Amino acid sequence: MRPLLFLLAPVLIASAADRRNLECPNTDTHVTFQAPANLEKWEQRKKDLRLQILSASGLLPLPEKTPLKPLVYDRLDRNGYSIEKVAIETRPGYWLGGNLYRPRGKSGKFPAVLHPHGHWNYGRLENQQLCSTPTLAINLARHGFVVFAYDMVGYNDTAQTPHDFSTPEFQLWGFTPLGLQLWNSIRALDFVESLPDVDAAKLAITGASGGGTQDFLLTAVDPRVAVSAPVNMVSGIMQGGCVCENAPGLRVGTNNIEIAAMAAPRPMLMVAATGDWTRNVPKEEFPAVRKLYDLYGKSNLVENVQFDAPHNYNKDSRQAVYNFLRKHLRPEEPEFQERGVDVENLQDMLVFYGRSRPDHARSFNQLFDEWKAEAVKMEQSATPAELKQRLQLVFHSPDPQPALGDSIPYKFVDGKAPAVLYLHPDGIAAAEASAGFLKLKAQGRAILLIDAFQTGTAKAARDRSHRHFLTFNRSDSAARVQDVQVALQWLAAKRPSETVELAAEGDAQWWALFAAATTTSPVRYNPPSLGLKVSDGELAKVFFVPGLQRAGGVEAAAKILKVSAR
Repeated sequence: MRPLLFLLAPVLIASAADRRNLECPNTDTHVTFQAPANLEKWEQRKKDLRLQILSASGLLPLPEKTPLKPLVYDRLDRNGYSIEKVAIETRPGYWLGGNLYRPRGKSGKFPAVLHPHGHWNYGRLENQQLCSTPTLAINLARHGFVVFAYDMVGYNDTAQTPHDFSTPEFQLWGFTPLGLQLWNSIRALDFVESLPDVDAAKLAITGASGGGTQDFLLTAVDPRVAVSAPVNMVSGIMQGGCVCENAPGLRVGTNNIEIAAMAAPRPMLMVAATGDWTRNVPKEEFPAVRKLYDLYGKSNLVENVQFDAPHNYNKDSRQAVYNFLRKHLRPEEPEFQERGVDVENLQDMLVFYGRSRPDHARSFNQLFDEWKAEAVKMEQSATPAELKQRLQLVFHSPDPQPALGDSIPYKFVDGKAPAVLYLHPDGIAAAEASAGFLKLKAQGRAILLIDAFQTGTAKAARDRSHRHFLTFNRSDSAARVQDVQVALQWLAAKRPSETVELAAEGDAQWWALFAAATTTSPVRYNPPSLGLKVSDGELAKVFFVPGLQRAGGVEAAAKILKVSAR
């Protein structure tokens, strides 16, 4: 049996026990969250998580905030409130639709509430016992809140893309429904912040189900959100079932409880129900989040209510949210109870009902092409340090250590400096028979060989069947880069006075290139040729790492290593 390279404990564990094969979390894996020991550790963790969320969303760096050019139509003046149809241009030629509810008969600047919707049949226009967006928005507007209720992608007025799209090519470029929705939420915040009747220091968000996911993701990445009220979504037993809630890499090493906790120390209300996946919140998720608030001495700012109901944003849930928002954003307003509302006809609420989008509106394919062009432009203007950070986030480095129990089969031939890590796509046995290895051996060089993840003797069963597998787990190609980083780290520790050299054959050149570009260990890699420029379809077959192209791809790695990408 070959010896094993294992860096986290002084024991030998067979590669078949690699946790990356045995433990593949998914949306329904029961997870927990434990607050760090001190505030300093949490603040650093929060910064890292924000970058991870933005990277997974295809929003690192954030795109240019182009003019919103709001289209505002057909104001309806009602008793105590008004409603307007609104579309904002969140990207050039891409329109987000919604309705703006405003107070009437009141003066001054008002708190503003963003209201993303869940997966209800009528989206932001849903009006039934379990969920009524118009009822929530009108009641808040009557009591001094400006409310912007807006679409998920693919719903109602926001139909330039479907709601559900996900292919390897889209994933390579970080082009996902989750990313578009998060960007739309950021721009929706820009929109309400700009309104003359809004107090920009009092911005809030509340949404249920998929809207709850948008709620805590926006709160996690945008400090302008002052108050958050996610409904029926913060859970340790279900992380979100739709592709709009699951971008590759989003929850590698984290979960929705920790992401929601990033609201701290801002006020947050966690609304739960006994009849869905938030049934454990009072005894599991809420106490865990409250301990995080304790680090700030602000445990009074996080609250939880639970109702005996199925999945919902019903009257009880809405009433709890009214009370919470009033307490933190409009305390001068007396407590109020929800009143019934007259709901407008659907067609009278739609921005583009009987009206075309502006002539420059983009098609789905055009939006994707411009997304890719934007990524290329960002790569060309970035520094090597910026590109390295983006690639490290894609590969979830610079901490390359596999989780406890991971192992990498290896063979080390001691010899002259500098040591070489020699990579072959088929592993150790194939490497030993290769001309490149034999040449190095004849020179008496020190050589390290490995069976990288799912190669050679490291091949093992791995259940990749869950649709959102990549949200929680590295791809095989990313795991191989992780192994190369671990091997480089091991060599650097074993031979600290040397700069390790890296050599690779065939498709292993991909691992070598990106490991060298992202490692923090001293390494020298001079590829014989960077003949690695392939189509997205070919790349998805030979080296599939979601977000790689959005982060700069081969060109970024070449710039970091100061070699030609041509």
